[in-house]
Amino acid sequence: MKTIFFCPMWGMENLSYSEAAKRVKAVGYDGMEISAGPDKRKEATQVMHDNGLDLILMAFGGGSDFAEHKKKYHDDLLDIASYKPMFINAHTGHDYFTFEQNAELIQTAADVEKQTGVRILHETHRGRFSYSAPAIQYYLLKLPNLRLTADYSHWVNVAESYLSDQAQNVNRAIAVSDHIHCRVGHPEGPQVNDPRAPEWKDALESHAKWWDAIRDRHQKANAPALTVTCEFGPAGYLPTLPYTQQPVASQWDVNVFMKDYLKKRWKV
Repeated sequence: MKTIFFCPMWGMENLSYSEAAKRVKAVGYDGMEISAGPDKRKEATQVMHDNGLDLILMAFGGGSDFAEHKKKYHDDLLDIASYKPMFINAHTGHDYFTFEQNAELIQTAADVEKQTGVRILHETHRGRFSYSAPAIQYYLLKLPNLRLTADYSHWVNVAESYLSDQAQNVNRAIAVSDHIHCRVGHPEGPQVNDPRAPEWKDALESHAKWWDAIRDRHQKANAPALTVTCEFGPAGYLPTLPYTQQPVASQWDVNVFMKDYLKKRWKV
């Protein structure tokens, strides 16, 4: 089974897509995951193609009420799918929408997927329908075709724990997680300041075991590939020093470390 590593455009907005693609390819990534507006999607797709990189595009809702949110979500998904990315990683719904409303959005994504043939995964993320391990359980039970992007760092933050008392909840999610965001969270935040630091050894291992389980599931299913985005965020998401706002670590170095760490761990 091939493991395909992606670098986020998040944090490299000061670079052109071409500059970012060359930098990403030079250190051994296989592709990029990009949140591109309607006016940038064609360029992002072309640049990735020209540089021999795979592409994941991201989708979001928006608007002041549910009806407006749903329309924007549907229109965005349809437009993004027209560029034929490897798949779409969607930030779906809101934690304050009802189950019925969020389920309607999930069905909207399923309809677009069926219409276009482009796979759509729903990221586990604070503020979305999938904001915590307990909150997502009813969706997993009622919507058996739901497929996820696993970013469990958010759940660790929401629960203020490494979820050791929620193994069943996490295992249900692992069973339907098809893409990994390998960010490491901790009980008081969605991102440790530097996963290379010895004080975060247990946090890194807690997350890595979940990623191992997702990979094992793919291997047992004879899946052709597993995709992983190394998605530690930039300053602001990455802790900064007071007054100067200087980030306490390099986002770029941390994400390259995560790629190399998993390549070594998985012997790929």
